[in-house]
Amino acid sequence: MCVPISGQSTAPADTTQTTQPTPTLEDIAKRIQELENELAALKRANAVSSSEQHITTAKASAPPPVTSPEDAASASTDPHDPHSEPFSFGDFTWLNGNARTKETPYATRFFTPEIRSDVSYTYDFRHPADDTIGGSSEVFRAQEVTLTDLGIGGDFHWNNVRARVLSQIGLYSTATPRNDASPSRGQWDLSDAYRYISEANAGYHFNVQHGLNIDAGVFLSYVGLFSFYQFDNWAYQPSYVSSNTPWFFTGVRVQWFPTAKLKIEPWFINGWQSYGRFNNRPGLGGQILWRPNDKLQLLGNQYGYGEDALGVTSRTRYHTDDSIEYKYLDRPLDTISKAAMTFTADAGCESGGGVSCHGNGKNPDGSVAPKQSFLGFMLYNRVWFDRDRYAITLGGGRINNPGRYLVLLPPINGATAASGTPYFTENPGDKFKAWDASVTADYMPSQYFTYRLEYNHRAANVPYFTGPGGITPPGGNQGALGSTVAGWSPDLRNSENRVTAAFLVKF
Repeated sequence: MCVPISGQSTAPADTTQTTQPTPTLEDIAKRIQELENELAALKRANAVSSSEQHITTAKASAPPPVTSPEDAASASTDPHDPHSEPFSFGDFTWLNGNARTKETPYATRFFTPEIRSDVSYTYDFRHPADDTIGGSSEVFRAQEVTLTDLGIGGDFHWNNVRARVLSQIGLYSTATPRNDASPSRGQWDLSDAYRYISEANAGYHFNVQHGLNIDAGVFLSYVGLFSFYQFDNWAYQPSYVSSNTPWFFTGVRVQWFPTAKLKIEPWFINGWQSYGRFNNRPGLGGQILWRPNDKLQLLGNQYGYGEDALGVTSRTRYHTDDSIEYKYLDRPLDTISKAAMTFTADAGCESGGGVSCHGNGKNPDGSVAPKQSFLGFMLYNRVWFDRDRYAITLGGGRINNPGRYLVLLPPINGATAASGTPYFTENPGDKFKAWDASVTADYMPSQYFTYRLEYNHRAANVPYFTGPGGITPPGGNQGALGSTVAGWSPDLRNSENRVTAAFLVKF
């Protein structure tokens, strides 16, 4: 419809058609405001979906994403509303373990796509001859540009049905299965079957209170605060508490949001970081997540019942993982725009099968069952600058793990979690104490991209880290995985220093 402009001639009106009233400036302004409200609501909904749709320690899965601007406009973010979106009352993209993206491009009513890329270069000051870094679940090769992970997938959502799938292409596709011993029990090659999948689960959302989700499949673990995806984290190499605890579970989870600030989530899973079941028991656990406001998060993860030592029946594992995250400064327009800290403490043990939680138990033959436990903590502080475009993070931690049941096995002569190796034993009572510190500098020109530069120092009470001679026999792996090689020994040291540069993408 053309609106006549004063001073110009117009053709006579066609009286055979219904003439639409000319909108006034007030009508146009009102409509613009309506469209702006719909757009803002949709962005909020997408931000909630983006920050909650994948599992990290600090996150809760969201109800089905809003599927239309009309739904978005009506979605409530008021925590007092009995049907409001959980955790939508504040911006939680500052959390360690949460993606900082606030918008999801190309989202539709049916599918919210997600693409991640993690490419890094690590300079190891010891220059290992085989370019192999051991004892890490995030950094694997030295003096090389490596594709750690390429994730392609997203979230499907329709009429309360939900599904999430994301690929695992790159070094994670070999390192992640390698650190799980459960596929060696039985047939069908579970490590190969799941190798290229980081997440694959589906479920249903029930409109109960602030939401109830029931999902089954492969989903990322909450234990350890840090996300499996480096883009979401404050540091590239997390401390041992995070690096040595599970990155994924296979099983069923129920997510119940009784209020907009609380999530209660029980788990029924195959076991501790397991594709399959280690022995004759599944694992049981759960999480309680509370965000009373947009500055504070309290998180507790508990695990028990599972028998998670391969081939050792009646040895039960227990673990508690608890974190606090607090944002103590938020001044968006100041030079220092934001500051926050996190503290995580973990404790656990194994009991039975020749070991005990306290070291005072007795084996059936009358011998003393050695102590098999885990105790650790990590602390990080992050400061953002210039409207959150730059950030500096200082952090580190310490662990004590007699029995070494959570220590990542160095891949000496191709050793895996299932094969073990006599070069680094994991017998009951074997001592292992370690600590680390790091400084991380980030430049974030876009909400979808991060340049990261990080220095790490790690140390242990026993030789553990790769030295100049490497941990691969001359000519490559020889004999059975992890086995001894005549006339050769791995070069293991008590400490390591390295610098990592990374290019991190998520959209």
